[in-house]
Amino acid sequence: MARQPAKTLWYDRPRYVFLEFCVEDSKDVKVDLDDYKVIFSCKNTDGIEMYNEIHFYARVNSKDSQNKRSGRSITLFTRKWKDKVPWPRLTKEDFKPAWLSVDFDNWRDWEGDEELEAAMVEQYAELMQKVTKKDPPPAMDDLDDDI
Repeated sequence: MARQPAKTLWYDRPRYVFLEFCVEDSKDVKVDLDDYKVIFSCKNTDGIEMYNEIHFYARVNSKDSQNKRSGRSITLFTRKWKDKVPWPRLTKEDFKPAWLSVDFDNWRDWEGDEELEAAMVEQYAELMQKVTKKDPPPAMDDLDDDI
């Protein structure tokens, strides 16, 4: 039987690495995850077996990870063993397979997010100060009582 790798997209977050195996209308989906690798397999609508084996760049917490199947793909939420440590690549090997791509729609440089978050909190605090200033209430004598 024919077997081929599924197109796979991935992106990095402070606590999780996300993988999306792009197989529409998948059947017989199996995701075998341990702390160092994932083995993904399923059949597509043509009955072709899709198979990917990925040895992770770093250790993951397989017990705190999960996957979700939709009509278009299977998404794997993989919890990193060490939070807030960026992964420069998904795989342990220093080469990129042709079927693996970065999901640029969801990728973002989260290093320095603490500074951005602190700036947003400061901006919010300034806004709240402006809103909570105690000015005299507006005169309401021009309102129409006939409503």
